[in-house]
Amino acid sequence: MTGSSTAVLDAPATTPPGVGWASGPLGEVQAADRELARQTARRYRAIAVFAATRPASADRAQGEHGAMAAERWAARPEVLRPVSEWTTQELSIALNVSAQRAEDELERSLTLTRRLPLALDALETGVIHPGHLWCLLEHVAPIADDAVRTRVQRELLDWLAVRHRVTTPAQLGDRVRRVVARHDARDAARDLARALRQRGVSVRPERTAGMSAVTVICSTPEAQAFVRALSAYVDALETDPADPRSRGQQTVDALLDLVLRPGEADLPPVQALLTLVASVPTMLGGDGPGEVDGQVVPAEMARQLARAFTGLPPTDPDPSTEPDIQKGSGGLPPQWSAGGEPVDTEGGPVDRAAAELSAEDFDRWLDDLVRQAFGEDPVMPPDPDDHPGAMVEGSGTAPPPLTGGSAPQPDDVASRPGGEWWAAADRAVEDASEALLVLDRALSSARRMVGTAERADAADEAVWATSPAGRVSAAGDALTALTVAADRDRASLADLLGRTAGGGLADRPRIALTDAVTGALIALTDLPALRRTGTCGRPACRRRPEHCDHDLTGRPGLGPPADSPGYRPEAALDRFTRARDRRCRFPGCRRRVPAHGDLDHVHRWPDGPTSAANLAGLCTTDHRGKHQAPGWTHRLGPDATLTVTTPSGLTAVTEPPPY
Repeated sequence: MTGSSTAVLDAPATTPPGVGWASGPLGEVQAADRELARQTARRYRAIAVFAATRPASADRAQGEHGAMAAERWAARPEVLRPVSEWTTQELSIALNVSAQRAEDELERSLTLTRRLPLALDALETGVIHPGHLWCLLEHVAPIADDAVRTRVQRELLDWLAVRHRVTTPAQLGDRVRRVVARHDARDAARDLARALRQRGVSVRPERTAGMSAVTVICSTPEAQAFVRALSAYVDALETDPADPRSRGQQTVDALLDLVLRPGEADLPPVQALLTLVASVPTMLGGDGPGEVDGQVVPAEMARQLARAFTGLPPTDPDPSTEPDIQKGSGGLPPQWSAGGEPVDTEGGPVDRAAAELSAEDFDRWLDDLVRQAFGEDPVMPPDPDDHPGAMVEGSGTAPPPLTGGSAPQPDDVASRPGGEWWAAADRAVEDASEALLVLDRALSSARRMVGTAERADAADEAVWATSPAGRVSAAGDALTALTVAADRDRASLADLLGRTAGGGLADRPRIALTDAVTGALIALTDLPALRRTGTCGRPACRRRPEHCDHDLTGRPGLGPPADSPGYRPEAALDRFTRARDRRCRFPGCRRRVPAHGDLDHVHRWPDGPTSAANLAGLCTTDHRGKHQAPGWTHRLGPDATLTVTTPSGLTAVTEPPPY
């Protein structure tokens, strides 16, 4: 005998859900949810026990050289101060999360075990689930008085225990705010002061490539004054009917003008240093995206930004990459639009015709439009799913009559008893037949329209694929892209790479030579150095490198810069290492390598050389941790692979981000 069975987890009988236990699969969902809550509570307890084994006494004391900055220590949550600052990094590797996420987990675990033990017990027994914790952590945990905090916890949990109804996190949050306000109103000012220390500005990428969102956290009065001041600036703008910007766009532009172009303000203007990374195919017109400070931006944005950095005027897309709609092939002909207006846009001729014409006239109009644009199409074969009595469009013949008798003629119908009724029925049948005929013709025209649109789209794609931009996008490497690119694109790229620092550039444009398979950085050079490398070095060949045909065997090629003799890397080595690593190399960390911070010698100098094989980019925190956190080891491989081992024996490996 075969079959299947489902095992249902045993649920605690003492804490049934407010709506009771369901039977079948839904009961299993409830039981599994309780088990998840129990395991979550166990996880929080285990993290707290682990934190107890990493005391802050192992760290350098405040005021000691190399200790955590006083500002960071003062801003650190009180519950984390007894714990070593390096506990976060070890936890981040164990949980495979970022350091910030690990610190949040650590803070939450210690808060629950030390300040909300009753809530943690309720989580383990199923009275609440993890979604209920946020309001308790935000409003109950900060209560300073232990007795008041315990009383608030007990009142809330007693309320939940006798509440035989669904209690969502939002509902519990409303109850928590009411109970806390009643028991702990005097601490409201202290909570506000604590919140004011969290003020700041942050940036994160939006879903659309090339867009980002800036978040400002400040007090409500400050936020209101900020928004109203911006609105006043927008209101003061001269009204221009030709300005296509929305109010939101005008507000953003006003903010950027105030911050980046202060004008008459007392604050001096500032400069923002951005690093743009774009491949050769992208700069030649390909579709590959670029990067601005590690954030992905569309190809066209990267190209125009590069030109803006170098002081070159913006360019329009290459006309050769656009389908020629005036030709009979390769795109939509001019007949496809009325007076230059595309017919497939909302509110265009198609929509107007559908609204103004009858069904039959609309169908005839569509047929004429398609015939003018693409010529006569062959007769469409009948769709096997169509009604058996439907007429085949264009065949000119009607379907054979149904078998089993002859259809009554109109004269015969009128002469029968009740002939008027039969005549009305016959007219109804004829009207229905006409409606079916119109519907069938419309469906046939729609199928033909879809076919012609697909052919036009395929033709457009074929035209683009054979254009310089299409050939560049299909190129497998930079050399192939340079070969197939248009002359004007190659000249534009050479002009851009030949620019020197000044104007909008903080440094001359660099060329990154990367491994075609792994994307690893092999060398970082510029156009003059690339030209020197491709010649024999003789004066005549240096002046006219395109004519050098001498044997280059033995000439130095491209690769990492040479070792530096002292502790600090020389300019070329520093530039190469930062371009290779770009972000902090510690596992899970995404911070940028400080622009003017020291690169880390994996093997302490002078025991280890100042070379690309012994330097790694680390953020300030992880750089300190590498030298101060006890029990950690770091190893850098020949390919710049960094291996980090924690005091508990966990091993994490990171590679430089590929290009």
